[in-house]
Amino acid sequence: MAVVMKQRGYLSDAVDAIRSLRHLCPGKHSQDSLDNILLDLYKASGRTKEEIELLKHKLRKIYLGEAFPRGKATKRARSHGRKIHVSVQQETSRILGNLAWAYMQQRNYMAAEAVYRKAQMVEPDANKACNLALCLVEQRRLADAELVLADVIAGGYHAGGREHGGKIVKKAEELLERIRAETGGGGGEEAGSEDGAEADEMVELLDEVVRQWTAPYRRSDRRLPVFEEITPLCRQQMAC
Repeated sequence: MAVVMKQRGYLSDAVDAIRSLRHLCPGKHSQDSLDNILLDLYKASGRTKEEIELLKHKLRKIYLGEAFPRGKATKRARSHGRKIHVSVQQETSRILGNLAWAYMQQRNYMAAEAVYRKAQMVEPDANKACNLALCLVEQRRLADAELVLADVIAGGYHAGGREHGGKIVKKAEELLERIRAETGGGGGEEAGSEDGAEADEMVELLDEVVRQWTAPYRRSDRRLPVFEEITPLCRQQMAC
């Protein structure tokens, strides 16, 4: 019903329908499917704040070991009508990428940068690297953006197939040309730290995200190894 309502443009009504009726579908798989539909509805209707909160909720479920079958490092999922197996690294990186993109829609490029970097820690990806470069460009950190794009062009990231990879490399080359045109090929100057309020806001956002991943837990919790690996890196990044 919600999918049909979305197709007809009744986005808010579809959201309300899921929220009011989802208790009738108590199964774990059904709840996950409803969350995915909600994410599509939030994105389509520009409800970015709610999209961000739901993405964080999904990350929290992965962290606690509730999103994957007990003792499993993969789960079944659907992609373009096909059944596939998704690893915890792939799912975590995908959600982090969506979260970073949502921050970009809010024009919060510092938050988007931090989340894209976390996604790259989990599973390096050429498309996310290009989006990371865009975040750096928006912050006028052009030299850093050039370094990221140079790695993409040199084939330093997984690009997802020859045809898709060619498009990503072309995207990176065009963005690199744009940067060099703006700076005369000199790499540009790094943005200063004049806006202390924005920097403070970024630290608070990172604290919020990391707290969700590093909250006290019992040994009975099924926290997944990927979070053990990236948490110290996140703390180190925040301290810099």
